[in-house]
Amino acid sequence: MSKIGIFFGTDTGSTRLVAKKIYAALGTELADKPKNINRTRPEELLQYDALILGTPSYGVGDLPGLAVGCQEANWAEFVPYLDGVDLSGKRIALFGLGHQERYASRFASSLIQLYRVFYGYDAQLVGSWSTEGYQFEHSDAIIDNRFVGLVLDQRGQPHLSDERINTWLQQVTPQLCPAPAKAA
Repeated sequence: MSKIGIFFGTDTGSTRLVAKKIYAALGTELADKPKNINRTRPEELLQYDALILGTPSYGVGDLPGLAVGCQEANWAEFVPYLDGVDLSGKRIALFGLGHQERYASRFASSLIQLYRVFYGYDAQLVGSWSTEGYQFEHSDAIIDNRFVGLVLDQRGQPHLSDERINTWLQQVTPQLCPAPAKAA
Protein backbone atom coordinates (compact mmCIF):
# COMPACT_ATOMS: atom_id res chain seq x y z
CA MET A 1 0.00 0.00 0.00
CA SER A 2 1.24 3.46 -0.91
CA LYS A 3 1.67 5.96 1.92
CA ILE A 4 -0.39 9.12 2.20
CA GLY A 5 1.43 12.24 1.03
CA ILE A 6 0.96 15.30 3.24
CA PHE A 7 1.62 18.69 1.64
CA PHE A 8 0.94 22.14 3.09
CA GLY A 9 1.31 25.82 2.42
CA THR A 10 2.25 28.07 5.32
CA ASP A 11 3.48 31.54 6.12
CA THR A 12 3.60 31.72 9.91
CA GLY A 13 4.15 28.00 10.55
CA SER A 14 0.70 27.17 11.93
CA THR A 15 -0.30 25.01 8.95
CA ARG A 16 3.04 23.21 9.15
CA LEU A 17 2.38 22.46 12.83
CA VAL A 18 -1.02 20.96 11.97
CA ALA A 19 0.51 18.91 9.13
CA LYS A 20 3.02 17.52 11.63
CA LYS A 21 0.21 16.64 14.05
CA ILE A 22 -1.64 14.82 11.27
CA TYR A 23 1.54 12.95 10.37
CA ALA A 24 2.16 11.98 14.01
CA ALA A 25 -1.42 10.75 14.39
CA LEU A 26 -1.25 8.67 11.19
CA GLY A 27 2.20 7.28 11.92
CA THR A 28 5.10 6.43 9.65
CA GLU A 29 3.43 3.30 8.29
CA LEU A 30 0.55 5.27 6.77
CA ALA A 31 2.10 8.62 5.89
CA ASP A 32 5.29 10.25 4.69
CA LYS A 33 6.70 13.33 6.41
CA PRO A 34 4.82 16.52 5.52
CA LYS A 35 6.32 18.69 2.79
CA ASN A 36 6.00 22.43 2.27
CA ILE A 37 4.37 23.07 -1.10
CA ASN A 38 7.00 25.71 -1.88
CA ARG A 39 9.64 22.96 -1.89
CA THR A 40 7.59 20.53 -3.98
CA ARG A 41 7.43 19.69 -7.67
CA PRO A 42 3.94 18.87 -8.99
CA GLU A 43 5.09 15.39 -10.07
CA GLU A 44 5.73 14.54 -6.41
CA LEU A 45 1.96 14.44 -5.86
CA LEU A 46 1.81 11.52 -8.29
CA GLN A 47 3.98 9.35 -6.03
CA TYR A 48 0.99 8.82 -3.75
CA ASP A 49 -2.40 7.19 -4.17
CA ALA A 50 -3.81 9.56 -1.56
CA LEU A 51 -2.98 13.07 -0.39
CA ILE A 52 -3.76 15.34 2.55
CA LEU A 53 -3.33 18.99 1.57
CA GLY A 54 -3.41 21.95 3.94
CA THR A 55 -3.71 25.69 3.59
CA PRO A 56 -4.01 28.76 5.78
CA SER A 57 -6.56 31.43 4.88
CA TYR A 58 -5.60 34.78 3.41
CA GLY A 59 -7.41 37.92 2.31
CA VAL A 60 -11.03 37.36 1.44
CA GLY A 61 -10.49 33.70 0.71
CA ASP A 62 -7.51 33.89 -1.62
CA LEU A 63 -5.03 31.08 -2.05
CA PRO A 64 -1.99 32.06 0.00
CA GLY A 65 0.92 33.38 -2.02
CA LEU A 66 3.24 36.28 -2.65
CA ALA A 67 0.44 38.43 -4.14
CA VAL A 68 -1.48 38.42 -0.84
CA GLY A 69 1.53 39.17 1.34
CA CYS A 70 3.09 35.80 2.12
CA GLN A 71 6.82 35.92 2.73
CA GLU A 72 7.48 32.90 0.49
CA ALA A 73 5.92 31.20 -2.51
CA ASN A 74 2.85 29.20 -1.55
CA TRP A 75 -0.20 27.53 -3.13
CA ALA A 76 -0.87 30.46 -5.49
CA GLU A 77 2.55 29.98 -7.08
CA PHE A 78 2.34 26.16 -7.10
CA VAL A 79 -1.08 25.68 -8.72
CA PRO A 80 -0.16 26.90 -12.23
CA TYR A 81 2.48 24.16 -12.42
CA LEU A 82 -0.23 21.50 -12.09
CA ASP A 83 -1.22 21.94 -15.75
CA GLY A 84 -0.49 18.68 -17.51
CA VAL A 85 -0.34 16.64 -14.28
CA ASP A 86 -2.97 13.87 -14.27
CA LEU A 87 -4.68 13.96 -10.88
CA SER A 88 -7.90 12.28 -12.03
CA GLY A 89 -9.15 9.85 -9.41
CA LYS A 90 -6.46 10.86 -6.90
CA ARG A 91 -7.96 10.59 -3.39
CA ILE A 92 -7.45 13.94 -1.65
CA ALA A 93 -8.50 15.24 1.76
CA LEU A 94 -8.10 18.91 2.65
CA PHE A 95 -7.53 20.82 5.85
CA GLY A 96 -7.53 24.55 6.38
CA LEU A 97 -6.86 27.07 9.10
CA GLY A 98 -8.82 30.18 9.90
CA HIS A 99 -9.61 32.59 12.72
CA GLN A 100 -13.36 32.60 13.27
CA GLU A 101 -13.50 35.61 15.57
CA ARG A 102 -11.27 37.97 13.60
CA TYR A 103 -12.44 36.81 10.16
CA ALA A 104 -16.00 35.75 10.95
CA SER A 105 -17.33 36.92 7.57
CA ARG A 106 -14.86 34.80 5.57
CA PHE A 107 -13.77 32.07 7.98
CA ALA A 108 -11.35 29.58 6.40
CA SER A 109 -12.58 30.61 2.95
CA SER A 110 -9.23 29.93 1.24
CA LEU A 111 -9.98 26.22 1.61
CA ILE A 112 -12.60 26.43 -1.14
CA GLN A 113 -9.94 27.67 -3.56
CA LEU A 114 -7.84 24.57 -2.96
CA TYR A 115 -10.96 22.43 -3.28
CA ARG A 116 -11.84 24.00 -6.64
CA VAL A 117 -8.33 23.52 -7.99
CA PHE A 118 -8.25 19.79 -7.31
CA TYR A 119 -11.91 19.28 -8.18
CA GLY A 120 -11.05 20.84 -11.54
CA TYR A 121 -8.39 18.17 -12.02
CA ASP A 122 -10.98 15.42 -11.41
CA ALA A 123 -9.51 14.39 -8.07
CA GLN A 124 -11.70 12.40 -5.68
CA LEU A 125 -12.14 14.81 -2.77
CA VAL A 126 -13.03 13.24 0.58
CA GLY A 127 -13.13 14.30 4.21
CA SER A 128 -15.82 16.96 4.54
CA TRP A 129 -16.27 18.23 8.10
CA SER A 130 -19.19 19.44 10.21
CA THR A 131 -19.63 23.16 10.83
CA GLU A 132 -20.93 22.46 14.36
CA GLY A 133 -18.88 23.88 17.21
CA TYR A 134 -17.67 26.94 15.30
CA GLN A 135 -18.83 30.57 15.69
CA PHE A 136 -18.65 32.48 12.39
CA GLU A 137 -20.90 34.45 10.06
CA HIS A 138 -19.86 33.04 6.69
CA SER A 139 -17.39 30.72 5.01
CA ASP A 140 -17.01 30.05 1.29
CA ALA A 141 -15.55 26.64 2.24
CA ILE A 142 -18.99 25.09 2.81
CA ILE A 143 -20.83 22.77 0.43
CA ASP A 144 -24.05 21.04 1.50
CA ASN A 145 -23.77 22.55 5.00
CA ARG A 146 -20.32 21.01 5.62
CA PHE A 147 -16.79 22.32 5.31
CA VAL A 148 -15.02 20.84 2.28
CA GLY A 149 -12.30 19.59 4.65
CA LEU A 150 -11.14 19.76 8.24
CA VAL A 151 -11.13 23.34 9.54
CA LEU A 152 -9.13 24.39 12.58
CA ASP A 153 -8.93 27.66 14.48
CA GLN A 154 -5.49 27.55 16.07
CA ARG A 155 -5.99 30.98 17.65
CA GLY A 156 -9.57 30.89 18.89
CA GLN A 157 -10.01 27.18 19.64
CA PRO A 158 -6.55 25.60 19.89
CA HIS A 159 -7.77 23.36 22.71
CA LEU A 160 -10.08 21.57 20.22
CA SER A 161 -7.55 21.00 17.45
CA ASP A 162 -6.09 17.66 18.56
CA GLU A 163 -9.54 16.13 19.11
CA ARG A 164 -10.77 17.46 15.76
CA ILE A 165 -7.69 16.12 13.97
CA ASN A 166 -8.08 12.66 15.50
CA THR A 167 -11.82 12.48 14.82
CA TRP A 168 -11.34 13.64 11.23
CA LEU A 169 -8.55 11.15 10.63
CA GLN A 170 -10.75 8.31 11.91
CA GLN A 171 -13.35 9.39 9.36
CA VAL A 172 -11.07 10.11 6.41
CA THR A 173 -8.35 7.44 6.63
CA PRO A 174 -10.62 4.62 5.35
CA GLN A 175 -11.59 6.88 2.44
CA LEU A 176 -7.96 7.64 1.63
CA CYS A 177 -6.72 4.07 2.14
CA PRO A 178 -9.59 1.72 1.29
CA ALA A 179 -9.13 -1.91 2.25
CA PRO A 180 -8.21 -4.12 -0.70
CA ALA A 181 -11.05 -6.09 -2.23
CA LYS A 182 -11.25 -9.67 -1.01
CA ALA A 183 -10.85 -12.42 -3.58
CA ALA A 184 -13.97 -14.44 -4.25
